[in-house]
This record gives sequence, C-alpha cells and structure tokens, in this order.
Amino acid sequence: MNGYASRRTMSGVRSLLAFLAAFGAWAGLTGVAALSACSSPPSGFYTLVGGMPLSTGRATAPPPALLIDVAAVDVPAQIARTAFVVHTGANRVNVLEQTRWASLPADEIRQALSQELAQRLDTFDVARSPRPAGVPVYRVTVSVQRFESWPGSHALIDAVWSVRALADQTVVTCRSVVSEPVSAGNTALVVGHRQALQQISASLADVIRTLDAKARAPRLSSTQSAAPCPAT
Repeated sequence: MNGYASRRTMSGVRSLLAFLAAFGAWAGLTGVAALSACSSPPSGFYTLVGGMPLSTGRATAPPPALLIDVAAVDVPAQIARTAFVVHTGANRVNVLEQTRWASLPADEIRQALSQELAQRLDTFDVARSPRPAGVPVYRVTVSVQRFESWPGSHALIDAVWSVRALADQTVVTCRSVVSEPVSAGNTALVVGHRQALQQISASLADVIRTLDAKARAPRLSSTQSAAPCPAT
C-alpha cells in the first residue's frame, strides 16, 4: 500500500469514527427526548364511595327490618369512561385523561347509592347475595340522564329512579335533578357530585320507608297510592 492510499484509508477511518460519534450523540438525545415525551404526570384518581363513619356496634348486627337491592346504574355514553369529562360550554366538553375515577362512573354511582342507602336505612345491599326469607326486599333502579361537571360552577345529576317492593311488585318511579355549586378544582367537583348523590339517596330512602310502612299496614286500601315522589 503506498503512502497516498494509506492516508486515504486513515482519513476514511477518521470520518467513520466521527460519523459514529455524532450518530451516538444524536441517538442519545433522541432517546432522552422520547422518554421525556412519553413520561407524563401521574394520574389523579377520585371516587364517589367512602367517607361513611365506621360502625361502633357489634361485629354481627341483628337482622335488618328490610333489605335493599341496588341494580346496575345506567349512565350516558359520554361519561362511560374513567377519565373525567368536564363541561366548558353549552356544546363543548374536555376529557381529562390524567384525572380519572377509580372505577367506571356507573359503578361509582351504584356503590355510592348502595352505601348511602344502607347507612340511612340501617340495612345492607343484597344485590349480589342470597335473600333471607321473611325480610322484605326493595329493588332500586337508577338511570342517570345527565352527569355534568362544570369546573368552578356546579355539579349536576339528573336521574330517573324507581323503587320496587319485590313482595307485591309495587313500584314508585320518580325523577331527581340536583345541582350543587362547586368551587374551582377537581376535588370540588367530586364533592359536589357526592352531595348530589346524597340528596338522591335521601329521596330513595324516603320512598322505601313509605312503601315498607304501607306494606306493614294491611288495613290500608289496596287502591291507595303507593308513595309520592319526594320534592327535590
């Protein structure tokens, strides 16, 4: 190999090494940028369930006077996701992918109503359990028409609900539209929805008590109205 060829070979090697070094630096920076782009703030999870005081009674409670059966809740398709859906205008919503419900809203609502009713009526939910004989059961069905979250304004729940006495199939169907004012922030929206569900639970409990009282009073006329819808 002559001197000219040797110099060309060395120059080619240096060029190749420089290219590899530059490529490695570029690949490293690209990898860091990609990791930065892929990484995102941790999701915040919220629930409508919980917050009830713990019972101080006996571990085994006496049989309740009545039982509840809270069915699966229907919700609009727009909110049938764990991500928060917030309203920003009459025809506009934002989906907050980093702010989520702990479970699907339909499950959150059902569990919250079940917990609230069990507390108010001193009973428990037998929706997924065998029912003991001789204890009246009241089935609760809820269809949410609107579940709106307006940051810094209000949280609204519009629901059609019914209570059915399984013993005689007496049914009461009502509608509740509850709007709770809220301050800014996602936590305030969750609190607002919880308060709305508490109001709906109070109405449900009133109807269940009325139906149960009339079922235990056979002297009432069979043509008498079952129970009025509570004012909401």
